[in-house]
Amino acid sequence: MKHKDGKPGPHGDRGSRAVPISIMFVVLCGFSFYLGGIFCSERNRFETKIVAKDVQSPKESSVTPLQIKPIKFAECSSDYQDYTPCTDPRRWKKYGLHRLTLMERHCPPISERKECLVPPPNGYKVPIKWPQSRNECWYRNVPYNWINQQKSNQNWLRKEGDKFLFPGGGTMFPKGVGAYVDLMQDLIPEMTDGTVRTAIDTGCGVASWGGDLLDRGILTVSLAPRDNHEAQVQFALERGIPAILGIISTQRLPFPSNSFDMAHCSRCLIPWTEFGGIYLLEIHRILRPGGFWILSGPPVNYENRWRGWNTTVEEQKSDYEKLQDLLASMCFKLYNKKDDIAVWQKSSDNSCYDQLANPDAYPPKCDDSLEPDSAWYTPLRPCVVVPSPKLEKSTLTSIAKWPKRLHITPERISDVYGGNANTFKHDDSKWKVRIKHYKKLLPAIGSDKIRNVMDMNTAYGGFAAAAVDDPLWVMNVVSSYALNTLAVVFDRGLIGTYHDWCEAFSTYPRTYDLLHLDGLFTAESHRCDMKYMLLEMDRILRPNGYAIIRESSYFVDAVASVAKAMRWGCRKEDTEYGIEKEKILICQKKLWYSSNKPSSSSR
Repeated sequence: MKHKDGKPGPHGDRGSRAVPISIMFVVLCGFSFYLGGIFCSERNRFETKIVAKDVQSPKESSVTPLQIKPIKFAECSSDYQDYTPCTDPRRWKKYGLHRLTLMERHCPPISERKECLVPPPNGYKVPIKWPQSRNECWYRNVPYNWINQQKSNQNWLRKEGDKFLFPGGGTMFPKGVGAYVDLMQDLIPEMTDGTVRTAIDTGCGVASWGGDLLDRGILTVSLAPRDNHEAQVQFALERGIPAILGIISTQRLPFPSNSFDMAHCSRCLIPWTEFGGIYLLEIHRILRPGGFWILSGPPVNYENRWRGWNTTVEEQKSDYEKLQDLLASMCFKLYNKKDDIAVWQKSSDNSCYDQLANPDAYPPKCDDSLEPDSAWYTPLRPCVVVPSPKLEKSTLTSIAKWPKRLHITPERISDVYGGNANTFKHDDSKWKVRIKHYKKLLPAIGSDKIRNVMDMNTAYGGFAAAAVDDPLWVMNVVSSYALNTLAVVFDRGLIGTYHDWCEAFSTYPRTYDLLHLDGLFTAESHRCDMKYMLLEMDRILRPNGYAIIRESSYFVDAVASVAKAMRWGCRKEDTEYGIEKEKILICQKKLWYSSNKPSSSSR
């Protein structure tokens, strides 16, 4: 019944409305199922087929897992045995020579990504175990004789038979790194009592300096670009010494501000006073207040060395004075000096930076819009990053000495969303339990089979802290898209780097013995293709190396299927608490040799 104006009455005509409502209900339900199917297929991005049959599960899971169709990867050609996708010399001609920007990270577009397995060199052998590896490695594992021919007179390394030997020499310490570091410790007593724990070596050679410091309780990131010295970083990692590909050029280094206790340059050929001192400003940014910068080589000791530098004493004197003035403008003071070594200390007193209030001051103070810890593809700026006045307990003179600082709640955890002393202590305790469980599942942890370890998505460095007494070191990686916890990692006396796992990591192939991830695919699958992430893991993992993949039950079987295609053997295990929504894959990469010949390209 309707009103004369066409509007329904108080109750309407029930009989006439029943059928249309029923039809509408059916149509809407069907449409919702259709949208749901689209959503789910887009979310999964994989066809539902079969998974790897050799993955064994201790018990049935109630979670419906992601499944993918069988996949197969070809071998890359043998000329990709040292392939570094984001620092590939094949692509250098696309980039400029100015400030050596060609040596920075330039990752290939998606259309040029390799979907093949990087082969080892012919004759590759399982690497020599630590600590013997510090002194020698197999020649066929790093078959680059150029560096031997060019640097053997400086005792970087020398080839004998089927091995490279590392006598411990360097450009500024041809008689051995031990005596060089002994002199350094005389100049910096803080190197001997746990005050100095973390260091960075810019232009590291074959990382002899960082290797020597390991016995002195100092953990060093050895940094070098992929350049005409061929494989400096690869030599370092083959020796079991922490290292990463990188260069100070136009972008910040992938580290947070105020993190390293010490920085070192031994004739590293970085033009510190050029381009407005922008390279030294980056050292200032990453160095902890109270931290030390060490320089050996030109222009230090120019009075006695200038004749061997193809220059004049007047030029070297001028360079040294420019360097001194530049350092003073950044609140560095000359701390000590002897022979070829000079040491400056970054001020831990922020009142020094009051001089930057002068509008004529150079370099100027960075404005507040520039985040001090932003360091992933962040351009260098010609300005001073002034440490936050809140960092009262994070200066080198205030922070706890090693090893006590490992388990003390870092001051900067308050900068992390949700971070506090309770969450830190919980994380610390949690990883002690997890590492104990991991060692039951993989007894190689703690043995000489595992030396170079990467925690691919750490929070506070808990894995590294719990395994600190084992003969290994850990590169702690914090996603550039995750909460910024890397400063906390450094404050604990550990090392790490920022990275985006949608791209290749800054290292050579076959450089890590163990890769660990904790929910990485769950966190990043909306951005990154799981297949490429796993191929990158295969590239950087050594033959016979291991991966501990801790993931939601939704992803585990799909990961195992791709791993099988990469010639890995995997088994599925329970977590330490036996929960169904999360599982652990223990995988091992097999050693195989290429059947392909070199070619100009490989897809």
